[in-house]
Amino acid sequence: MNKTLWSKNFTIIIVATMFGAIGNIAGEFALSFLVFEKTQSTFAAAILLAIRVIPSIIIPIFISPIMDKMPRKPFLVFGDFISGILYLIAGVWLLYSKFEYIYYLLFSLILASIRSVDELSYNSIYPKLIPEGMEEKGYSVSSMLYPTLMIIMMPLSAVLYKAIGVANIIIIQGFLCVVASIVENNIDIVETVSKDIKFSFSQWKNDLLEAIDYIKNEKGILAMTINTSVSGGMHTGYESILVAFFSSVSGFTMAMYSFFTVANFIGRSIGGILMYNYKLKNENKYSHALFVYLFYDVMDVILLWLSYPLMLINRGICGFLGIQSGTLRHAAIQKYIPDNMRARVNTFQAIVFLVFSSILSLFIGYLGEVLDYKMAMSIGGIICIIVCIFSIVLNKKDVSKIYLSK
Repeated sequence: MNKTLWSKNFTIIIVATMFGAIGNIAGEFALSFLVFEKTQSTFAAAILLAIRVIPSIIIPIFISPIMDKMPRKPFLVFGDFISGILYLIAGVWLLYSKFEYIYYLLFSLILASIRSVDELSYNSIYPKLIPEGMEEKGYSVSSMLYPTLMIIMMPLSAVLYKAIGVANIIIIQGFLCVVASIVENNIDIVETVSKDIKFSFSQWKNDLLEAIDYIKNEKGILAMTINTSVSGGMHTGYESILVAFFSSVSGFTMAMYSFFTVANFIGRSIGGILMYNYKLKNENKYSHALFVYLFYDVMDVILLWLSYPLMLINRGICGFLGIQSGTLRHAAIQKYIPDNMRARVNTFQAIVFLVFSSILSLFIGYLGEVLDYKMAMSIGGIICIIVCIFSIVLNKKDVSKIYLSK
């Protein structure tokens, strides 16, 4: 009997992810334009993104040592359910009250707290739901899912934003999160509970120190985390620049911005299909990933200087290569990390990513206030190139070891 990727558990997690992603795409699209529309400030939008880092750093630090010793499924189901309830409440609130920036900041803090637990549990349980030997196929599917939904939802979100308003979009988002939690509850997995669970400060400290020692001895993991965090942080900041650019520069519109997703989707789809059907040799993975990192950064540097048709081609090429390097990186790192340390190591990676996202979002948002939008994004891309050289190139031996793991 041929082994298939599409086992019961893998199918369930993909379906649940689909429901959650549909709501998040529509909701985040609507809210990002609402915030800029009400504040007319890229810096205000950047603060909104940056403030979410506070609970997303603190909560995983406390919860990850416990999660590594307990089943991850309850954390996953509970997180999506509570997020859905919060979105439903927020949507109803917006129906009958005017938008208040300070209230939305508070809502973002609460939601980020729940999401931090949900994302940590998802990243920890997902590798266990992929059949053995099909890790790259599994991550290629998850990498393609979001952009596939983006191509459908982004143009639709632009229409819904005008047709039914932000409040109703958020209510739909809340409903879909609840549905996702119900689907996830059907995951059939036996997870062991550690016999030495001790809810004490001493044990918590020792568990964290164990993870820190592991990361210190794994320079390849550290180098990949730093490079991805800087690049990802910059791209988080680029969102406020792009929203402002397409909202305020003559000749560009919000609808045109939504078609960035179309171009990226086409590229990612082609790249994802190649990843699903063709397995890259381990010895070639490092060089391929390095080329993509540098190429992507160069494309960011020149993006806003191009004509609109060339912008779309730019995003298409980046999508084609980006899904390949992302799939290889996720599969390699998650397979390399021991299961009993996955939540803690993922927490460290998430914290580094969130710190850089916060700092760099503010940095890029500030540049958008004092410089031309084109120049602000170009500076960000140049910084990413420099960081890639110092992290990935200068640590080639250690990074290659991650990609060579069986």
